[in-house]
Amino acid sequence: MPISRLLDHAFSPIESASTRVLILGSMPSQKSLSLQQYYGHPQNAFWKIMAEFSGVPYDSAYSERVSALTALGISVWDTIASCHRPGSMDSDIAPDTVIVNDFDAFIARHPDLSLVLFNGQASAKTFFKHMGKQYLNDKGIDSGVMPSTSPAYAAMSLSEKKRVWLASLKR
Repeated sequence: MPISRLLDHAFSPIESASTRVLILGSMPSQKSLSLQQYYGHPQNAFWKIMAEFSGVPYDSAYSERVSALTALGISVWDTIASCHRPGSMDSDIAPDTVIVNDFDAFIARHPDLSLVLFNGQASAKTFFKHMGKQYLNDKGIDSGVMPSTSPAYAAMSLSEKKRVWLASLKR
């Protein structure tokens, strides 16, 4: 079987012309891929945290949640454009199959982008491995590694995750 049939492919970014913050995950989970929605797993805390920031309930229609983020200048994307990953765990990603998204094109489309927040360590590690440690600094873009909103990351409570995320989103 050709390798392309074994690859998972990420979504296009959620973006608007007013993007100032980019939130980068690693790769959508199998649940998210099946729903065709970012952070579609019901136990992922992403939309609960974004509800606190946007004021739009986490259980609102997906299109309403997306509209609320873009209205606030927040874009959502993934570091990885495609990879082979049996299952949903970042640790299952086959490193030699990773192709990252086109960040040069994204940044060119969004001149007001000033902050990239990585949703977990895997996203940040993959990004910097492929783009270089100085990539964002060289472009004048600040960054931060956030606690993963994945249900697999249970080392921090939801309230603590919210506190850290909201403080970073308000910069």
